[in-house]
Amino acid sequence: MSLSATDLGLLAAPFAAGLVVLATHVPLGITVLRRGIIFIDLAVAQVAALGVIVAGLVHLDERWGGFGAQLSAGLAALGAAALLTACERRWPEIQEALIGLLFVFAAAAGILLLAGNPHGGEHLRDLLAGQILWAGWGQIGVVAALSAAVLAGRAWFARSGGGGEGLAFYALFAVAVTASVQLVGVLLVFASLIAPAVATRALSGTRRLAGAFCVGALGYGGGLAASLVFDLPAGAAIVCLLVPLAVAGLFVWRRPASADFS
Repeated sequence: MSLSATDLGLLAAPFAAGLVVLATHVPLGITVLRRGIIFIDLAVAQVAALGVIVAGLVHLDERWGGFGAQLSAGLAALGAAALLTACERRWPEIQEALIGLLFVFAAAAGILLLAGNPHGGEHLRDLLAGQILWAGWGQIGVVAALSAAVLAGRAWFARSGGGGEGLAFYALFAVAVTASVQLVGVLLVFASLIAPAVATRALSGTRRLAGAFCVGALGYGGGLAASLVFDLPAGAAIVCLLVPLAVAGLFVWRRPASADFS
């Protein structure tokens, strides 16, 4: 099967959704890699997903006109941001371990909450792998607005000297993840953060940002095309392309062995 003009038109919105996610996740991913808190995205995304599950159980979407799940996910992610900030101040040497524990707790809690739901397995799968193929332009517009706010906040904090540390960083991270987790799923949120940053670790400055964004865009474009041609789950296809691209980037862009990993 080959891609027709109609097929490419169907991929326009999902691809735009991916670019919007990359707009925040590329710079945040570089910061995450530099700080060595690799699994923060998984943890915060899983907590945001737990917020979505809770919103569904108490029917918040029915009460808040469709924004209940987003509100619940945002509050949950911001709560995780505050918790991780406190942990970093109190136990900085084991921060990565605490991030991992937060992830497994949120994942297990989600399983428990959906244990009695006949559609619980399907709901968990959607939160994990996402439904990027069904992203609508209205939803993308909302996420784009939130992403623009995150980038503006990051730029402001960077000018004030606090954009990469403490509560400011975690709060911006929480907003970015909340905006993207329902759009592309937990796995793709993590891959979008880490894979482009790993691929371009030998670069710096604007070259790194541009290179990382291109790697991410190639992963989204190729994964979406493969999902349509071979009838595969789109989120999983994109992840399975982003990871080899990250490894390829390590060979294409090399840095001296003595250089720091960042």
